[in-house]
Amino acid sequence: MRISLVCASLLIALVIWAVAARALTPKANSNRQSFDAILVLGTPADSDGNPTPELLDRITEGVREYERGVAPRLIVSGAAAHNRFVEAEVMARVAQAQGVPASVITQEPQALDTIQNVCYSARILNDHGWHSMEVVSASSHLPRAAMIFSHLPDAKLQWRMHAAPDNLTPGYYSRAASIVETIKTARYLVWSRWVESCNPWM
Repeated sequence: MRISLVCASLLIALVIWAVAARALTPKANSNRQSFDAILVLGTPADSDGNPTPELLDRITEGVREYERGVAPRLIVSGAAAHNRFVEAEVMARVAQAQGVPASVITQEPQALDTIQNVCYSARILNDHGWHSMEVVSASSHLPRAAMIFSHLPDAKLQWRMHAAPDNLTPGYYSRAASIVETIKTARYLVWSRWVESCNPWM
């Protein structure tokens, strides 16, 4: 009984820590209004390779920001993490269908999770001599993404988070995503940050 109470207390403390960390993490490290690139973080396509409502919300908002002149190029990041379809390829296809020239879209097709999204995309910026990005994803996803950006070693990037509205994403999915993201944040704080760390400058 005593062990169970201790475990339960630790679990509750971890959840509280994750919730607080998500609320307190800065959503930007720069007050600039224009950037070198817009990074759209991936989410799985469906089993036929079509964009899901969540993916459409993300990439459509990235395209809107591009059309507003926030940045002259898009980076779409995501591998075939959950099925055989590469998320970056699906997002690039949607962006082109919405009028974005293929020449301004860079695909990052290797990232299997958010840490790799951040690391590999930052490496792309570094390789091209770009220094700033706006990050587009679901609002529930962005606090954890911001933590990862904040913990980059020798950070050289200027960035800000930008939430994609849930225009197509069902409400029940967004609510469930918030719970899942809190759990993933807890895992990041106690495990992933240390075990899966990545230095994009190497």
